[in-house]
Amino acid sequence: MSTGTPRISFMIGGAQKCGTTALTEFLRLHPRVRLPSNKEAHIFDAPDFDDAAVAANIDARFAPWFEQPWQDSLLYGDATPISLFLEPAIRRAARYNPALRWIILLRDPAERAISHHAMERARGNESLTLLLALLAEPWRLRRARGDLGWNSSLRNHSYRARGEYAVQLRRLLRYFPHEQVLLLRSIDLAQDAAATLRKVYAHLRLEGPLRLPEVQRHFEGAYSRHVLGHAVLHWWSWRQRRELRRALGIDLRS
Repeated sequence: MSTGTPRISFMIGGAQKCGTTALTEFLRLHPRVRLPSNKEAHIFDAPDFDDAAVAANIDARFAPWFEQPWQDSLLYGDATPISLFLEPAIRRAARYNPALRWIILLRDPAERAISHHAMERARGNESLTLLLALLAEPWRLRRARGDLGWNSSLRNHSYRARGEYAVQLRRLLRYFPHEQVLLLRSIDLAQDAAATLRKVYAHLRLEGPLRLPEVQRHFEGAYSRHVLGHAVLHWWSWRQRRELRRALGIDLRS
């Protein structure tokens, strides 16, 4: 068990490409909230994380991402979306702060995967077309099993795997009670950011003011169309949405 009072009290833990950047920017506008200067601190998923570290050690790793000194009147959080996907990150977070509150955004798994693939292509991490990347994914992930390195396929090529939300949420709920996990739909954040943000405030026990940026650009995206790859993804996505609805009662369709 960690010693000391953990400074990080909430996590925007995923899923990647589901609106976490927009939510982070909305929350930054609250005077009591502090989030890492570069959004994602990548502490719990770091390849060199020390599993023997106590809360004070972990807070020391978080410290460079925040203005110092720590202030007891402020609410500190992290926004590292891969945290939901990696069980070691969840386990480490639970050991660090069992009272940690989670905010999870979920998007249609097919659209999430398409956006992820486009991002990796733009970054130079992916040379395969969407269809070939989907076919290669099982082999890539088997080869990368247990590898948390920054260039691991777990990070770069997990297009379908990160959309298996029911599996990931069941795992998260083994470490954290349901009342500490807020599940949101990306479509609701895009269509009514104010109402969604009020839910986040309530979850974090924050009072107003409710402030939103005048321009919201984070939900835009145009991707090349790979017809066969998209067809495969949308068939697979239907099965994932059905499992999520049956397991947790969440319907990702508007």
